[in-house]
Amino acid sequence: MEPKRSKYDTNPLDEGVAHRADESFGRKGSGAATEDISGSTNPINQSAPETSRAASQNEAPTRRMDEKVTSYPSVFVPPPPRTSTTYEAPRVTPSDIYLPPPGSPPNIYQPPAMPLLARSGLNKVEGLGMAERWALIIPYIPAWLGIIGGFIELLLVPRSEARVRFHASQAIVLQLGMTALTMLLGGLGFITGRWSGLGLFRGACFIFLIIAMVKVWKGKPFVIAPLEEPRRWPEEKIKPRK
Repeated sequence: MEPKRSKYDTNPLDEGVAHRADESFGRKGSGAATEDISGSTNPINQSAPETSRAASQNEAPTRRMDEKVTSYPSVFVPPPPRTSTTYEAPRVTPSDIYLPPPGSPPNIYQPPAMPLLARSGLNKVEGLGMAERWALIIPYIPAWLGIIGGFIELLLVPRSEARVRFHASQAIVLQLGMTALTMLLGGLGFITGRWSGLGLFRGACFIFLIIAMVKVWKGKPFVIAPLEEPRRWPEEKIKPRK
């Protein structure tokens, strides 16, 4: 059985492809013969002359390749150094230059001069009538004499004498702590019969108080950090007598 074919089947191996093509376009038996047209060729109206077809004398002359042609600078070749054009800073006229005033301004703050007695610790302490350096070392005298002297200073010295009241309260707390530890070691020595620890502790306390007296006598700072909080209690509670 012959397979079904369509008019678009143009297999070149098929022998009837030409016949089917004529039938599909209706050319078989009804096609007109080719008409022969004879005669001279008529010229076609030309438009404005094109640039590409202009006369040869109107064309631009050919440029030579050895002429100097401006090109983009290469990134691989560094530019030549500039010798003729260099940057020059703008010239400043003497009138534009800032000049400081010839003398110091008249209203310059100067701190007040500290008296020599205040720097040396010989100034009189209000309420005691003695030199400051003596008032500072009294509370650090060993034993109960220093504790009593510190209490008297807190009672007599006003709060304006902050340095004297500071050392008085610090020395009171320090000596009370030393006295309490001395009594505790004495009780332990009485029980155990060994008094060597008590003697060493008393000697260390005596040396420490002597060092404190020397420092405050010379005006050097002497602050015991662990006693900062306990020291404030006697200074605040013991108010100076008016």
